[in-house]
Amino acid sequence: MKKIILASASPQRKKLLKILGLKFSVSPSRIKEIDRLGRPRRRRGRPRGVMKIPIPCADLVCQNALLKAQDVASRLKGALVIGADTLVFGCRGELIGKPRTLQEAKKNLKILFEGPSWVYTGLAVVDSQTGGKLVDYEKTKVFMDPLTDREIDRYHASARILDKAGGFDIEGKGGLFIKRIEGCYFNVIGLPLAKLSKMLKRFGVSLGVMLIVLYSAGCATEYNLATQKQETLLYGTDKEIAIGEGLARQFDKNFEMIIEVDVNERAQRILDRIVKVCDRKELVYSIKVIDKEDVNAVSLPGGYIYVYKGLMDTIDNDDQLAGVIGHEVGHLTAKHSMKKLQALYGFTLLQLGAVSAGEGQLAKGLNSAFLAIFTEFSQEDELLADKLGIKYAQKAGYHPEGVAQFLKKLKEKEEKEPAKSYTYWRTHPYLSQRIAAVNKELSGQIEFRDYLNLTGEGGDF
Repeated sequence: MKKIILASASPQRKKLLKILGLKFSVSPSRIKEIDRLGRPRRRRGRPRGVMKIPIPCADLVCQNALLKAQDVASRLKGALVIGADTLVFGCRGELIGKPRTLQEAKKNLKILFEGPSWVYTGLAVVDSQTGGKLVDYEKTKVFMDPLTDREIDRYHASARILDKAGGFDIEGKGGLFIKRIEGCYFNVIGLPLAKLSKMLKRFGVSLGVMLIVLYSAGCATEYNLATQKQETLLYGTDKEIAIGEGLARQFDKNFEMIIEVDVNERAQRILDRIVKVCDRKELVYSIKVIDKEDVNAVSLPGGYIYVYKGLMDTIDNDDQLAGVIGHEVGHLTAKHSMKKLQALYGFTLLQLGAVSAGEGQLAKGLNSAFLAIFTEFSQEDELLADKLGIKYAQKAGYHPEGVAQFLKKLKEKEEKEPAKSYTYWRTHPYLSQRIAAVNKELSGQIEFRDYLNLTGEGGDF
């Protein structure tokens, strides 16, 4: 079997190649990358900042990948050389390269927050002995949740991003603000494994059990009644339930539950009524009350709902509790947690591969990302869950005004107390925006003050 050479010094690509179980060596190419066909890039290494390019991104990354592989192959004998090149193309029609400074990185992130971006990776495999070659590329569409300046600064303080195209690390903490991915997760890291696996197979390279896991992750398309959209899902209900069971065991282990019969029966009674009218009946829903004073509620994949004692003490009536429970059921019917996980769908494979390859730091970062996706949803998800909460509460026979009443109580409470991490009001939308959206949903009309809040003109007051 020929030696396998990776023509890249990228730590991320080396980690991914280890996951495939390949024995390989690293020999970085010496060529100058091009920013347009036939012309070297103006700066050393990857392009910095934001640059408009006049050629198709696919052609550019394929050309660079081939140049890298051919450069290394020309100096070796009897080897298969893998070349790769990745770039990020923003919604403004500009190439977003590696940032030179954190200030530039912040600017680039804000561009990426404006709309979907596309990550292109070109791949080239060259046989240095025969001169045979294969060239291909992968394209992935990435949607991000916008961060505030303070959140961006916090992220930059704890992540190494200056060596990454686009200035974010999806395999680490950057994965926390990835809203959705359409395409290959590994491509965003810098090496589309499924595409590379097929190319290597053409050269007689067998990749074993990890490749089986990679190919077995098929997608299914279905119409989601809650979102009223046709959606592509990586994980089915059985997988979702298995993930939820594991997380629920952790919740039960880490938190003390209220055991009073009256409290639990009240919550379960309301949940049962809402489940009967919700848009997703195949799950077995359950609810428990956590003995903590936080005003919070959490839904886990598979139908597990937890409500905190502090929230139970804050509500005035069953209508308000029905709105809260309906909101959490809304997250489950819309499959918000699973979609967030799907954006990080390489987690399981990367986790296993990283541990087996001795990449403990990568595994640690992925574990943090995996747990964090269940603590906070995007603005769009929260507003949809509020809307579904109203719908389910009303169909279950509760007064839908309970949703607005409870949010107003939280607004009053928030104004009196310091903000707490991951409380029920600690979501992306301001409470004033949620209240405005709920009022519009309830009445079908919008007042001037609510209009200002919905459009962001009125702030949070």
